[in-house]
Amino acid sequence: MDWQAFLNSHTFTFIILPILIFCSRIVDVSIGTMRVIFVTKGYRWLAPLCGFFEVFIWLIAMTQIMKNLSNVFCYVAYAGGFATGNFVGMFIEQYMALGTVLIRIITKNEAQELLDYFKAHNYGVTVVDAEGLFDKVKIIFTVIKRVDIPSVIDSIKKLNPQAFYTIEDIRFVNEDSYTLRNPILEKKKGLLDIRKWK
Repeated sequence: MDWQAFLNSHTFTFIILPILIFCSRIVDVSIGTMRVIFVTKGYRWLAPLCGFFEVFIWLIAMTQIMKNLSNVFCYVAYAGGFATGNFVGMFIEQYMALGTVLIRIITKNEAQELLDYFKAHNYGVTVVDAEGLFDKVKIIFTVIKRVDIPSVIDSIKKLNPQAFYTIEDIRFVNEDSYTLRNPILEKKKGLLDIRKWK
């Protein structure tokens, strides 16, 4: 096969090249999303590594764009890859679920059942009595792994459906002070069975 002729062919210029640019943009934007996550979470070595590959792939894509300025399909592929890369990056971010979060729960109902749930699942909990607009309330603070958010929120809705809660990202947590549970270990012990807390 004559590779030079293939690279100059209409098939490569208007079909294969735009597809390659599209895919490269998906990869470099997704890596860029991961880089931002690593920066905010304090992963000092992973962030620069992601930055290297992100820029390297971007330069390759831009080089091909500059070589084919008259090819509108390359522009569309570049923009489409960027948009798709953002979507893929958000999916990766949710799947990775790195780091820890602070959950703040405000309730005026009796919260003992919810507190028992947190303690049974080895979460660190702090309870503060506070004054709401119309009544006294309790504020419950707990620090958990991001991967545990769905199960904890599900438990709050089951045990105290009227509670108001907020979730905040935490950059650093002293794990000597807060016991952050190991979901794999607890699954073996049967502690993740929510049915007994209904």
